[in-house]
This record gives sequence, C-alpha cells and structure tokens, in this order.
Amino acid sequence: MASRSLVSGARRVVVLTGAGISTGSGIPDFRGPNGVWTRDPEAEKLASIEHYLEDPAIRQRSWQSRLDHAAWSAEPGPAHRALARFGGTGRLDLLVTQNVDGLHLAAGSDPTRLVEIHGTMREASCLDCGWRGPMASTLDRVRAGELDPDCPSCGGILKSATVSFGQSLDVGSLERSFAAAGECDLMVAVGSTLAVFPIAQMVPIAAQAGAAVIVVNGESTQMDGLAAGLVRGDIDEVVPLLFAQE
Repeated sequence: MASRSLVSGARRVVVLTGAGISTGSGIPDFRGPNGVWTRDPEAEKLASIEHYLEDPAIRQRSWQSRLDHAAWSAEPGPAHRALARFGGTGRLDLLVTQNVDGLHLAAGSDPTRLVEIHGTMREASCLDCGWRGPMASTLDRVRAGELDPDCPSCGGILKSATVSFGQSLDVGSLERSFAAAGECDLMVAVGSTLAVFPIAQMVPIAAQAGAAVIVVNGESTQMDGLAAGLVRGDIDEVVPLLFAQE
C-alpha cells in the first residue's frame, strides 16, 4: 500500500477526522445515504442556532434527541484506537476532529494533541453567560420533566457545547489547526467529505506547503485531486492497517 509507505516515512503527521470514522460505532452521519438529515431534512433545523434561539419547540425537540443519542452507548472503534496508538509514537502532531461524540478521547488520544473543532456534546453550555457543565447532569433534568432546561447560573438558554450553524468556531482552535496543517509533512483526512469549511481548508493548506495528502473515505471527496494517496474501504479496516506500528 503506497499510502502506508507515506505514513511510515512521515515524521510530522496531522490527521483530520469526520463523521465516517464514527459510523462503525453506531453513530450515523448527517449527509450520507442513511444520514440524519438525509432521512429527516427537518432535523437540520436542530443544528441551526437561529432556529434554536427563536423556537422553544426546536429546543425541546433538541433535548429529546440528545437523550436518545447513539453516542451515549457508543464505544470507540478500531480506527479511533489505531489513531490513539499512533499518537504514542510522537509523530502525530495534531488530531483535529469534526465530530462531537468524544470517541477520540475515549479511545485514549492525548487531549493536548486533539482539537474538537466543532465542540463536544459531552458538555452543556449557556448561550448567555458561558457556563459549562456535564451534559449528563442536564439530561437528568430533562428526564425529570424539564422540557427546556435553563442555565443553573443565570437562567439563560442552554445547549450542547457544540458549534451549530450560525455560530463561530473557536478562533484559537482554528488557527492551531491551520498552523499544524502548514507545518506537517503528511496530512491524512479520514471519514470526512471535506465539504465543511473552514476546517476542510486544512487539506489545501497542507498540500500548498508541500505535505503529502492521504484521503481515507468510503466515497469520493471534493479534494481527492490533492491526494498523493486515496484509500477506499471500510474505515475501521483500513485505518488500523494504514497506521500500523512497525
């Protein structure tokens, strides 16, 4: 596998992961053939900050969907664990994930080398005062009958500590991700359509800086033309092979 040779020879690797790395753990993607938004286009409103702020019914539906989210029972898959092991080699400069499920951390990835660019569903946050706390505690309030729990600090609107459409990414995390992409010698995109910007810009940044690019995905992406290596197949099968330790 030519892509395996690229990984073996790289000394400064940056990895970007998307929804495809977690589908094997039972977490559906959003835009795929069986994606959440493909099956229920109205569900996309739950990810819009405008709708969330303006419509109490959207917030109530959001809290009910959080109760039943597949992530609470999901376990990291072989691909998550392979990347965590690879992190132990010292050659993984940064792991950036578009996912909010927390499975990279659960797999043992170093939190100091991980950027959850779209936030985490494992915490709740207040849109008014910035309070944050464990999502599990807030969900206990929903189970107890609160349809739209408010902030325990200021009474403001709570949501998951994730970045919705209409919200800005954390500037520091974005700058760190772009800087790592510009300084690596290998950029690997795993399970991402590479259609969500600005974070997908990591790939052309790396390519323009002279790094090799590997795209690992079950289907074609918008940036396959930048790749020195294209790896198709089941992500939980191909990623452990790609990042196998010598």
